[in-house]
Amino acid sequence: MDTMQTPAPANGDNRIGLNHSPLTQLVVDALREKILSGAIAPGERLVEGRLSEEFSVSRMPVREALRQLAACGLVTIEPRRGASVTQFERGQLRELVEVRATLEALNAKLAAQRHDPAQIADLEALLAEGTRLAADADLDTLTQLNRRFHGALGRVAANSVLQEVMLSLRDRTAVLFAPFSSARAQQNWEEHAAILRAVIKGDAELASLLAARHVYNAAQMEP
Repeated sequence: MDTMQTPAPANGDNRIGLNHSPLTQLVVDALREKILSGAIAPGERLVEGRLSEEFSVSRMPVREALRQLAACGLVTIEPRRGASVTQFERGQLRELVEVRATLEALNAKLAAQRHDPAQIADLEALLAEGTRLAADADLDTLTQLNRRFHGALGRVAANSVLQEVMLSLRDRTAVLFAPFSSARAQQNWEEHAAILRAVIKGDAELASLLAARHVYNAAQMEP
């Protein structure tokens, strides 16, 4: 078992080495948040030694975390160069956006066809929170709320295969949305509201169209 490398600090210190949960998963979660929020930019190197110091853990959980993030496409590991945040070519970015837009459209369409009142209530609560915080909240909070909204919409859609595919794809595409997220915060939640209205009305085609457009808008690309 990995151990802390520093003595117990004062109250309020939230370093990963102090948490009792499995260290590798904690490093995975922390790095994912930094990458998805844009705090670590595409192409930036991820040096094991620096990360182990930052998170107060040994290199082993850091190394394993980088491997897991590489498996889902967020990190690229190259021989002799080490790890870095994945940086996509323009053509790859368009392909990712096209696929995500298509799948988000299907997700919203299914949600409109299968909407459940209890699940809709959860979505409405998330929408209210996101809309309230859009102007003032930090990017990390909005990123988490955005992911929760799309995840909740997926539960309404009730297609486990689609959700499994979307989970990895959302992580990979979130990297390219990150640079625009702050400027688009309010618009993002206005678009979420429009999608949810279509879902509640049971208008599957409109929900599908709005969800696809939302992805292209978030990526600052034309369909």
